[in-house]
Formats: sequence, C-alpha cells, structure tokens
Amino acid sequence: MKFGILVNEGPFQHQASDSAYLFTKAALEKGHEIYRVFFYYDGVNNANKLSEPQADDRDLVKLWSALAEEHKVDLVVCVAAALRRGIKDDILAPGFRISGLGQLIESGIVADRQITFGD
Repeated sequence: MKFGILVNEGPFQHQASDSAYLFTKAALEKGHEIYRVFFYYDGVNNANKLSEPQADDRDLVKLWSALAEEHKVDLVVCVAAALRRGIKDDILAPGFRISGLGQLIESGIVADRQITFGD
C-alpha cells in the first residue's frame, strides 16, 4: 500500500509527531511505500535543524532525517507555515525540502491512503 502522511504538530508539544514517525517507520519495515510526508502548521518545526532537545530526550528532527536518507522518503515542509514560524531553507535539517500545498494535494491523489497526525 502507498501512504501519504500529513503531520500537523511539532516535535515537542504533542504526541502526533512521534506517532507519525513511528507509523511511517513501521509501514516501511512492513514493505509499504511512503509517497510523501507533508509537514503543515506547527508540524514544520520537525524540520528545524536548530532545535536541541535534552540529551535524554528523543530527537525527532534527526530521526526524520535519518529515515529520509535510509528509505528515500520525500519530506516536504509547507512554505507558508514555515515562513510564519521563521523556518527557511538555511535552517532545514537534511532530507527536508520546502514546497507548497500542491505537494499535499498530489500526495492525497497519488497515495492509496492519506493519514493525518495532529489536529
């Protein structure tokens, strides 16, 4: 099955980001395809390479980057939501790219299922 993933929450204020990452990782391990992960609203904070979680906390930014590198997952950050939060190309973590809402629409069309994490 081909999945599109939408992440609407940041890595530190809500469980949705963790759930999205764990779902994506599990789907890939089971042989499913992830067409795209689209980060919207506060979800764009998952792409901020300047975030520094405590040493004993998980680092979702690095986890997403590693997943993208290992499995060639397309990680797209909404340009409008990113700019509102001060996120530009120069602070994107590896594996993320900025684009528009058209990428989310395309994901919903191409994927067999579009799954949303967060409000």
